[in-house]
Amino acid sequence: MNTNFNITRRVALGLAVGAMALGVAGPAAAEANFSGKTVEWIIPFSAGGGSDTWARFNAPLLSKYLPGNPVVVVVNEPGGGSTKGTNLFAARAKPDGLTILGTSGSTQFPYLLGDPRVRYEYKDWKIAMASPTGGVVYTSPSLGLNGPEDIAMLKDKNLVYASQGATSLDLVPLLGFRLMDFDVQHVFGFKGRGDGRLAFERGEVNIDYQTSSAYLKSVQPLVDAGQAVPLFSWGVLNEAGEVVRDPTFPDLPSFVEAYETLTGAAPSGPEYDAYFAFFTAGFPAQKMVFLPGETPDEIVDAYQKAFEDMKADPDYQANADTVLGAYGQVTGVLAQALFEKGTTITPEIRAQVTGMLAAEYGVKLGE
Repeated sequence: MNTNFNITRRVALGLAVGAMALGVAGPAAAEANFSGKTVEWIIPFSAGGGSDTWARFNAPLLSKYLPGNPVVVVVNEPGGGSTKGTNLFAARAKPDGLTILGTSGSTQFPYLLGDPRVRYEYKDWKIAMASPTGGVVYTSPSLGLNGPEDIAMLKDKNLVYASQGATSLDLVPLLGFRLMDFDVQHVFGFKGRGDGRLAFERGEVNIDYQTSSAYLKSVQPLVDAGQAVPLFSWGVLNEAGEVVRDPTFPDLPSFVEAYETLTGAAPSGPEYDAYFAFFTAGFPAQKMVFLPGETPDEIVDAYQKAFEDMKADPDYQANADTVLGAYGQVTGVLAQALFEKGTTITPEIRAQVTGMLAAEYGVKLGE
């Protein structure tokens, strides 16, 4: 396994201390059997984005290691900034292990902000696996940039960004671009980051970001062809909780480094506090797999064991870094700790962000 994974894992271990104090148990031996069954893995986003890529990489390996080797199919249910598919899971999924949900920061954020479209409660679910990830911001070469060192050239440009919505994971670039004082028009209503990338490829927008898995698969070829210019990654957290370079993209500056290049100082203040809170909830704890809360423990244990076992599979070890990036997928205490981190913000941060969204973007959310 790539040693870069240790960075993210050590952060998760630090977060796990509180969960261990609560007595959260790790996975036990599986007793369930899914022989002859089909498992539907609901992804509340369109095809081609980071969550879809992540699920489609994991699905055949999950099938291989779940007892009985069921067929695992990925079902895309986009809409409502990921709330549509997630609401469907909350309303219809039975506790039999045959329907699982893959969430992203774009699913966490509406919940954290009190979005009225949310009809789901994270506390009602049991987590099977958590997957930290990263992301890269890139722009069009038509703007005249050659690389990250030219980021200051964006200060006087009119930028257009294809957004899933102000309460989706796209809140991180919204807050980040505001902090950098970029002039960005956020076009809301896209059903997934894959759709945003296609809009970039068509020339409809000129700045975009993709999570690591989608960037590696779909944007790196654009960079290689001279059709996209990477600017920075969001970065990852080190053991001290500080933002450092993403090990998947060691040659790219982190957001903090890019900000310092623009301003000559490290980011600070209430606006950075808000950005940092949603970055933390959205990336170190970004992608998670859930089962309904009433699911028997033996089924949850079977899923956790399958996710653990597949990490020793030669196909996983050979391809995980290339497809997903240098991050670890975790279960048990570590997953529970990331789960809690990714679904919690302070009331003060919530009020600050919802107030800004209402005043500047006309997005009014429920309490």
